[in-house]
Amino acid sequence: MKLREIMTNQVVKIHPEETVSVAARILERNNIGALPVCRQDGRLCGMLTDRDIVTRCLAAGKSPESTRVREVMTGKIYVGRPDMEVSVAAGLMGREQVRRLPVMENGNLCGMVSLGDIARKEESSMDAGDALMEISDHLSSRE
Repeated sequence: MKLREIMTNQVVKIHPEETVSVAARILERNNIGALPVCRQDGRLCGMLTDRDIVTRCLAAGKSPESTRVREVMTGKIYVGRPDMEVSVAAGLMGREQVRRLPVMENGNLCGMVSLGDIARKEESSMDAGDALMEISDHLSSRE
């Protein structure tokens, strides 16, 4: 199974100069946990998660109304391709400790895949479970 078969095609994204408070409202309104951060030209430059907002903005004592997304986003991005096997993507997600993977084609953001998307597909649910186990094992080893 390929990522194109399970990815979300309608991707909500945000500009790096937008404020964290706007990003939080977008996350809440769309019931999602992450936003790809794209420059004016559409190029992906980061990911902003609900956890980034809590740990790098709120817990750090910064104001969401004046803090820019670029200040708290995760800059290191792992991406998939529409023709990537779901099992390969799940392995990448587990290894790199990411729960969401932007899908890129010809330099353009064309979709998003989450561990939940992978788990919802019966034949790939073991891949999602393996990836989540790897993420969980990594988190518990840091304590």
